[in-house]
Amino acid sequence: MYCGFDYGTSNCALGVLENGKPRLANLEGEHKYLPSTVYALSRDFISEGVAKGLSDAFRSDFIEMRKGILSRARRFRIEEDYDVDDQVLFFGREAFSEYYQFPDEGYFVKSPKSFLGGAGLRAEHIHFFEDVVTVMMMNVKQRSEINLQQNMKHAVIGRPVNFQGINAEESNQQALSILTVAAKRAGFDSVEFQYEPIAAGLDFERNLENDQTVLVVDIGGGTSDCAMVRMGPSYRDRLDRAGDFLSYTGERVGGNDLDIQLAGRQVMPLFGMGAELKTGLPMPTQLYWNAVTTNDVTAQATFSSQETKQQMDQLRLDMVKPNLMDRFKIMREHKHNFHVVKDSEEAKIKLSELEQVSVDLGYIEELLCLDINREQFAQSIIHPVEKMVTLMLDAIGQAGEKPDVIYMTGGSAKSPVIQAAVREHIGDIPLLDGDHFGSVASGLTVWADRIFR
Repeated sequence: MYCGFDYGTSNCALGVLENGKPRLANLEGEHKYLPSTVYALSRDFISEGVAKGLSDAFRSDFIEMRKGILSRARRFRIEEDYDVDDQVLFFGREAFSEYYQFPDEGYFVKSPKSFLGGAGLRAEHIHFFEDVVTVMMMNVKQRSEINLQQNMKHAVIGRPVNFQGINAEESNQQALSILTVAAKRAGFDSVEFQYEPIAAGLDFERNLENDQTVLVVDIGGGTSDCAMVRMGPSYRDRLDRAGDFLSYTGERVGGNDLDIQLAGRQVMPLFGMGAELKTGLPMPTQLYWNAVTTNDVTAQATFSSQETKQQMDQLRLDMVKPNLMDRFKIMREHKHNFHVVKDSEEAKIKLSELEQVSVDLGYIEELLCLDINREQFAQSIIHPVEKMVTLMLDAIGQAGEKPDVIYMTGGSAKSPVIQAAVREHIGDIPLLDGDHFGSVASGLTVWADRIFR
């Protein structure tokens, strides 16, 4: 059986075609979208999980390549008295729950797709990301097969136009290689890729009654991608759609960046960002941005380093209000920075409907909380939103014509702040909302039916 697989930065979804329409599998209870997270009681259990799930065709070579890691995983099981059947890996909402309860005991990974294609990754980093993506894909595939009662053998997987902004072609090749290796190890016999904005457009096109030129805007968790596409009854049955796609643009700026900016500009002042120093010098801000930039390996390594701890200790002596640094030290020591960014994401989502929300930070300090209103959110995300609008304008410019309609999808596209910016800069063009989470998976499913049927 073939499927469309949206291995997203924020969420994963998988769909099949039933009676001519995409059907998304229930991946977690009644939820069709599984957060892209994994929590392991030991980092080495991630590779162990891959080894356990591999078919015979891959297992022996993989065990040989990871024998050192697998040996450490066995020793850890013995030392901690974990039985072979004990659960040591957690996914989705369950992974968040475990991380919130035991932030500094296990190994938590959120949005690994955002790291793919990163510059300077050594071979061991690439192998680690292969294992993380593989174990997550295995999990989604298994859940889908149970829910849909079908064996998934062929998949179309979504991809952004560019995974990273620097050395785009090289980073794209690296990221696609990791995804291909992971998908094959997860049990897919054949794997194809489709641009995510095009997939979202294919889902939209199913219901078009007239031919139109559409600007498809997909604001994902890690990237924003745009495509100008000719769509409608005259086009949708074509197998070769290359001539219908007039332009593509994409950059590594997405919903995660909105969360990070909100966390940095609104939440971090509670931890000393911008605080007064006795010396009269400005408070350094980079260590605060390192804390909340959870989609950057280098930033996280720097935040966890001994040098950062020493810098924080020195700054505490220089601060007029050292209790703010005490809070920051608690965040660092207990790895609560992912929790803070997740809270910022939740605030962003709620501000799509509400004018003001309250963020509860009681896990750091009793009764600590923060109110954030929509105007503060808008001011915090000015720079990433400007980049998103520029991508849209560039796609229109490359196509050489204005769209008849703008179709917006992706979780953050729901924000009235972003929609207002689009209307302001692009003009009086009808703006339509799609299925903010499911359109890419549904479109990938439509394309899978085209190429695998």
